[in-house]
Amino acid sequence: MSKPPNKYSRRDFTKLSAMGFAALPLLSFQNPLTSITASTEEQLQIHLFSKHLQFLNYNNMSNAAANLGFNGLDLTVRRKGHVLPENVEQDLPIAVEAMKSHGLQPKLMSTNVWDVNNPVNINVLKTASQLGFTHYRTDWLKYPETQTIQESQAQYAKQAEQLELLNKDLRLIGGYQNHSGKHVGAPVWDLLPILEATKGQFLGCQYDIRHAVVEGGGSWELGLQRIKPLINSIVIKDFKWGIKDGKWQPINVPLGEGMVDFKRYFSLLKTYKINVPVSLHLEYDLGGAEKGRSKLTMDKKEVFNYMKKDLQFIKDTWKSA
Repeated sequence: MSKPPNKYSRRDFTKLSAMGFAALPLLSFQNPLTSITASTEEQLQIHLFSKHLQFLNYNNMSNAAANLGFNGLDLTVRRKGHVLPENVEQDLPIAVEAMKSHGLQPKLMSTNVWDVNNPVNINVLKTASQLGFTHYRTDWLKYPETQTIQESQAQYAKQAEQLELLNKDLRLIGGYQNHSGKHVGAPVWDLLPILEATKGQFLGCQYDIRHAVVEGGGSWELGLQRIKPLINSIVIKDFKWGIKDGKWQPINVPLGEGMVDFKRYFSLLKTYKINVPVSLHLEYDLGGAEKGRSKLTMDKKEVFNYMKKDLQFIKDTWKSA
């Protein structure tokens, strides 16, 4: 994947880092877990998951997102992402510079961060904080077969407390995404013993309605009601059940063509006064863009049309909900 030729020197980055830390006390930091009482009639702040623009460099990615009408990008700072964790000091400033040049402010990123004892994780968060990011998605967790679920939850709760302390120091807000399957948090309820161990200010839930409906069926509203105090960002995508390779499984589809009742969902978000940053995911067939491929089998103009259509669906449905 080609990237803009200009790069910050280590000396430039040191200056940038110092400026970032100096500016932190001057920033008007607002925690969405305590500010969700803001008017829910306001438009959603919708960010495009940069995984779907992996075929573009930083400048072209930013230009595309801005031209399509997104408020920003949910930047992948993780393995196989737009920014590799081991290169974060060098590459993240370049990505941010490109975003800002097209009017996009750094806010959301998706990471592999969970363990605060991992120096790479710490460096990712410190660098992102210095550059103005406010929210990030954490890594996913799994239940090991060597201990009970309750024992694992107690262990993860302690880790969550440690991560929240780091987030507080850096003025960052982490969100654990509920993801269907055998991940921790697939049934939203099992996140509570873990996340409620924190103070709920700098670590919470990135709520994914698609995965909640896959796992919860008709009871997703109960899960939403229970997890709502911890929601600090949301993911938007849709699916329907279908047979693939001889098995029933969730099939990803464009927004409004699947089983997620977005009008009901958005009406509940308004009722609960939740208006937090949104990350739009497009995981149906986009010629490889849905999988983060660097080369596509579909014309990129067609990919952009799908992105614009899903974005407009969100805006229209939010307005009418």
